Amino acid sequence: MSSKSREAKAEKIRRLMASEGDAVGENTRGFNQGRYEAVARLDDYEELKDEARAIKEDAIERLPDLVEQLRETVEANGGTVYLADDAADANRYIADLADEQDTDTVVKSKSMTSEEIEVNDSLEATGVDVVETDLGEWVLQVADDAPSHLVAPAIHKSREGIAELFNEQFDPEEPLETAEELTAFARERLGERIEDADVGMTGANFVTADTGTIALVTSEGNARKSTVVPDTHVAVAGVEKIVPSVEDLQPFVELIGRSGTGQDITSYISLFTPPVDSPTVDFDDRDDPGFGHGDDDGAADREFHLVLVDNGRMDMREDDQLRETLYCIRCSACANSCANFQHVGGHAFGGETYTGGIATGWEAGVEGLDSAAEFNDLCTGCSRCVNACPVKIDVPWINTVVRDRVNRGEDGELDWLVEGLTPDEEPGGVDLQKRLFGNFETLAELGSAFAPVSNWLADTGPARTLLERAVGVDRRRDLPRFRRETLVDWFEDRDAEVRNPTREAVLYPDVYTNHVQVERGKAAVRALEALDVRVRIPDVRSSGRAPLSQGMIATAEEHAHDVYAALAEHVDAGRDVVVVEPSDLAMFDREYEKFLPERSYERLSGNSYEVVEYVFGLLDEGADPGALSSGDGEEVAYHSHCQQRTMGLDAHTVAVLEDLGYDVLLSEVECCGMAGSFGYKQEYYELSVDVGDDLREQFTTPDASGRTVVASGTSCLEQLDALLRRPTRHPVELVAPE
Repeated sequence: MSSKSREAKAEKIRRLMASEGDAVGENTRGFNQGRYEAVARLDDYEELKDEARAIKEDAIERLPDLVEQLRETVEANGGTVYLADDAADANRYIADLADEQDTDTVVKSKSMTSEEIEVNDSLEATGVDVVETDLGEWVLQVADDAPSHLVAPAIHKSREGIAELFNEQFDPEEPLETAEELTAFARERLGERIEDADVGMTGANFVTADTGTIALVTSEGNARKSTVVPDTHVAVAGVEKIVPSVEDLQPFVELIGRSGTGQDITSYISLFTPPVDSPTVDFDDRDDPGFGHGDDDGAADREFHLVLVDNGRMDMREDDQLRETLYCIRCSACANSCANFQHVGGHAFGGETYTGGIATGWEAGVEGLDSAAEFNDLCTGCSRCVNACPVKIDVPWINTVVRDRVNRGEDGELDWLVEGLTPDEEPGGVDLQKRLFGNFETLAELGSAFAPVSNWLADTGPARTLLERAVGVDRRRDLPRFRRETLVDWFEDRDAEVRNPTREAVLYPDVYTNHVQVERGKAAVRALEALDVRVRIPDVRSSGRAPLSQGMIATAEEHAHDVYAALAEHVDAGRDVVVVEPSDLAMFDREYEKFLPERSYERLSGNSYEVVEYVFGLLDEGADPGALSSGDGEEVAYHSHCQQRTMGLDAHTVAVLEDLGYDVLLSEVECCGMAGSFGYKQEYYELSVDVGDDLREQFTTPDASGRTVVASGTSCLEQLDALLRRPTRHPVELVAPE
């Protein structure tokens, strides 16, 4: 990416943060908090997610058969099924149907699939008036704007902005101001349009193959009206929406509202088995007690057309890496839980149609890599969305896979030279910025070898200018200070020995602990030895987190095999693997499953621990807490690491600190915004700081401003150092004896 392109992206992000960030942030954080509260009321939450996942896995595995079963079912019910190869095919069928019926007006309920195929534009090009009946979609239609969220498409619009839009466009007798007035105005106006419509069009949250039942999950009732008021109902759905049976809907009904908006159940859950048998509505005969009419036999005179859209989905089904995307139920939990999305919304964190974390998979599958590449790097791999997803999709991995494919699709003029000079497994076309950060281990080794000169040189004006212009390292971000004596070097020169150890452990020397934050590594050694653990620190490669974050999967996989080879002998000898940096433990715990043989992965993951989690376990098994440093009431403000929370390990740190006498104030902000290399990149620096500012605000309140700031992750410590300009510490530095 050129310097000009980076600045253009930074400018777009600045603009959206200023114009839409407040509204998006307030709403998504509200949805996310609601999700926490709603799922906490479910005793069987994890079991429901497992059940939902299993149903989707089975449905996608049997998808061709389910499509045929659904076709037979719908046709037996009296409807028609059309399987569209792509968007153009779907639009052609719908336009022909509208032409056959002399359609003047189509009313639509909210449907991301219809957004994907751009059916509105297609119909309007033939003279058909298309009216969105979902309030959010209608607001966007009136404003000629695009959706910014999967569930709440107008989430970026404020009430005041909508009032101004309606007053300007419709000039009502009395100016509209309150939410109630806006809703009442929309209800009346849209009701008139539904009454006059020839065709009603909906999407489908789920379609059951056994009965042909369509499930619509909405916050308003207009979807129901759009299906039963017009004589013809057209449902447009991606083929992945099919589930085997009506009984399979139960876990999804329990999960979708809670996951998306924090509601125990969505306002309207409508199940239709069309063509529905209610009579068609005759608005010219309102005195008729039946308020409608049927045919000569008394049956409803209705038409139903189900347009099933492929548009790349069957190819995604055959793609081992993108297949999981098809399990998505469009709940938006991945977007709501994402700190970057909360600050910029879907107009930045989205492509042609889809927004949020899962959007990368959808855009890559249905639109192509070019669309996905526009926003893919906004996913930092923090994994906050992993636990939020109701069908347990590994969203960060899908983003990483797409990033890797984007990398490999870029050709470089000097590929042969780059491939010969860089110590990675990637093709030469990889963006120089990504290659720089992906090879941070090599930079750290050089930095330590030539420290302190390397630190001085990197901070000179010409060097910062070159770094910013050539590879987009923002000059406003402090660079790491490499240490001449690494942790491995220090440990090799020690003579200390635990005489009667209760356990043996290998302290994994991650790149930052080994080359930059050496003191926290020394503190980890002191803490473990104080608890009678014999410690070893081998010279081991980096975990591969850095290249993985850049989409350099081949390089990350090579690191994984090297790390396992180096640590396997210690695991064989019964030694525990203790990790200081949570993101590296997350590699062992999650991503290595994709890189290593199953048995190797299980052995390393099952014997690896975060350092304070390990201290917690030692104390729980009877180690003497008096051997550690007592807090004596010292007040600390603690921020845990994103991936540490995903693994459920943050509570161990809080417990250890409190047991040792520290007064702990826990961060209410879930993400610091730094995310490894993300906060260094010129195009994302201001977004990173904006996300981090939420944390800065909490830690500068009267209750927190005098506390020692403590954080578990390298990135968190870097961001807090920059934002607060007061000393920060890793929790192991607090508890380790002097």
